[in-house]
Amino acid sequence: MLQEIKTLDQIKLLVDAFYVKVREDELLGPIFERVIQDRWPEHLEKMYRFWQTILLEEHTYFGSPFGPHANLPVSKAHFDRWINLFHQTVDAHLTGEKAEDAKWRATKMAELFNSKIEYYRENLIKPII
Repeated sequence: MLQEIKTLDQIKLLVDAFYVKVREDELLGPIFERVIQDRWPEHLEKMYRFWQTILLEEHTYFGSPFGPHANLPVSKAHFDRWINLFHQTVDAHLTGEKAEDAKWRATKMAELFNSKIEYYRENLIKPII
């Protein structure tokens, strides 16, 4: 049964299910494993707070999400896969306005991150993080 995003429990469902897919993905999994290593509980907690802040407007995340991604060895193909897995996860577990908002925001964030990373690479500029 699909759930609406109303509480932190639905955020945790989304984040946990999404990162299971990411870790199993042949394109994304190795990058995440290399960067996160044994710090998965810490990463998941940060993602809970990030999405709780965005979708529930409960301000528990503080920081700049782009910084940790600025120097990753990723391309548009990686972001496209990330968006696809995120949308699959939302559609499999969640419904309603906030679920659609989550997909829209994730897509926009991935597009922005990809654009910034490409800009820095093409112009041989080091990102300010």
